Amino acid sequence: MSQVVECVPNFSEGRNSEIVDALAGVVRSVPGVVLLDETKDPDHHRAVVTFAGRPYAVAEVAYQMARMASQLIDLRNHHGEHPRVGATDVMPFVPIRGVSMQDCVQLARMVGQRIGNELKIPVFLYEQAATRPERKQLEWIRKGGLKGLADRMASDPAWVPDFGPKLLHQTAGATVVGARWPLIAFNVNLKSRDLSVARAIAKLVRQSSGGLPYVKAIGVELKSQQLVQVSMNLTNHEETPLHVVFAAVQREAAARGVQVAGTEIVGLVPEQALMETAQQALCLNQFDGRQVLESRLDRPESREAIGRMAASQPVKEQSPLPAKVGAPDGKMPELQGQTG
Repeated sequence: MSQVVECVPNFSEGRNSEIVDALAGVVRSVPGVVLLDETKDPDHHRAVVTFAGRPYAVAEVAYQMARMASQLIDLRNHHGEHPRVGATDVMPFVPIRGVSMQDCVQLARMVGQRIGNELKIPVFLYEQAATRPERKQLEWIRKGGLKGLADRMASDPAWVPDFGPKLLHQTAGATVVGARWPLIAFNVNLKSRDLSVARAIAKLVRQSSGGLPYVKAIGVELKSQQLVQVSMNLTNHEETPLHVVFAAVQREAAARGVQVAGTEIVGLVPEQALMETAQQALCLNQFDGRQVLESRLDRPESREAIGRMAASQPVKEQSPLPAKVGAPDGKMPELQGQTG
């Protein structure tokens, strides 16, 4: 079985397309890695690049992207809605196929050590790669932003970085590197400009405040859209599905006289998560994923059959239907839309 690791680095740049394209271009330059997705948001001032491939090739791309980000992004000139502590803010490695979580932990530590030693950027390990319990959650590391992290690094021995210098990099800040399971970045936009509404709803739905399990949430302002947003990470969609999270946000918004303007998924999402949501929304009984057309076509036997057909001698194309009897020129008549 081939080994596949996913990496989803988040960069503090969501407005300069040339920088985001340059970062994504690093992925295309290394064999054994494929670019899966890239998104950027000007309000959050953040870009997310998703790629996957062979473990050590993924590790090399991750380091090269961090190196490029440290050259192109200057946090001294950065103003965005999303919390951040670094130019390469967070870099998780995710096991996809043929690798264990421990394999991803080792990759995270290897890349983190290289970033710290060669780029002179302090690195904190998080999630499954964390070396201290207080660093396991990303939000704990980012609490208070750059200033909060700088203060803790200067005053608390427990906040010495795992790798790299003991002071923030002047322009690139710090980088958080780790290993985690797949998550869904799910945002709900509200028809309101009142940031307190989004923040109140975020507090009610996130797990840390007694809300939904496996949900992290913050309220942010989208100035370009004149809206506010409940921005969330769902760390276990099987236990807390998308439709449950959406219903909770919609219910709390309605209680405050606010309508939902729309939702968005940032990056990629497991197919099963969308199927669960569709099944609930349509009240489907005994629905099976094998009923999805594309899933049938993607089965090995289907691909093999289609491959055999493509490789066989092509036949001359012909109309599957005879011309209508009585047509003056023998041509097919124009079809008219009908009801009933």
